[in-house]
Amino acid sequence: MPSLKTWIMASRPKTLPAAVAPVMIGTAMAAADGHCSGLIAAATLLAALFIQIGTNFANDYFDFVHGTDTPDRKGPTRVTQAGLVSLGGMRWATAFSFGVAAAFGLLLIYHGGWPILLIGVLSIIAGVFYTAGPHPLGYIGLGDILVLIFFGFAAVGGTYYVQTGTINTVVLIAAVGPGLLSTAILAVNNLRDRTTDIKTGKRTLAVRFGSRFARGEYLFTIVVTACVPIVLCLLTRAHYLSLLSIATLLLTIPSIKTVFGSEGGPALNHVLGATGRVLFLYSLAFTIGWLL
Repeated sequence: MPSLKTWIMASRPKTLPAAVAPVMIGTAMAAADGHCSGLIAAATLLAALFIQIGTNFANDYFDFVHGTDTPDRKGPTRVTQAGLVSLGGMRWATAFSFGVAAAFGLLLIYHGGWPILLIGVLSIIAGVFYTAGPHPLGYIGLGDILVLIFFGFAAVGGTYYVQTGTINTVVLIAAVGPGLLSTAILAVNNLRDRTTDIKTGKRTLAVRFGSRFARGEYLFTIVVTACVPIVLCLLTRAHYLSLLSIATLLLTIPSIKTVFGSEGGPALNHVLGATGRVLFLYSLAFTIGWLL
């Protein structure tokens, strides 16, 4: 039986802030508008986390099946490729994770109706077919836009909607922040794996347009994210303390230097973790500032 440490490794903890961050922001914005249920917020957070974990398990499984996880890979250990978890075990773990997410989702669907059902179903489908099927979405360069949609607009907007029953432009603009920072994590991942992806036929944007594009994409996501709180304050003429979230993006300066100065390997693995932490800190600062 795989150890708990193995399953934690397979869940890729450094990527989980991408699931937590949009739920924090969406809940905070709903609370500021006078709508917040602790039970619904907790169910939303757990559903988001298990969708993310299920997606990571599915990626671990299907990347190995497709042959894109090889011993030459520069990233952290993939447990299926390393033989730490069997293919059957990973299939069951993937199904279990999505099943837990669906169980929490039932409460959310009861509370929010068919739009929440649609978001949940599409999120799971995207999580599976990101690496599954004859033409995986992540293998043809659609990963970046999918991350922006599901970790930005769908996650923040869905979290707000399930609490309030409505959606508005301000919420969707706020969703750009966590969506782009999650995209930044993927951009670093694809930059790191570009060489091996070329060999295995995985056509990410870093492969299609080159390492220079991937580096520029990383910088672009951070710069635009910094503009989001400014735009929101100008639109609402309120929530000025949310501007403090911009200060957290200064923590990306060492990562930007590494992205533009490194060819890959362990240095970019460190950037992945650092960017995940910035995503969490940005969302936390935005959440607190929006509520005060």
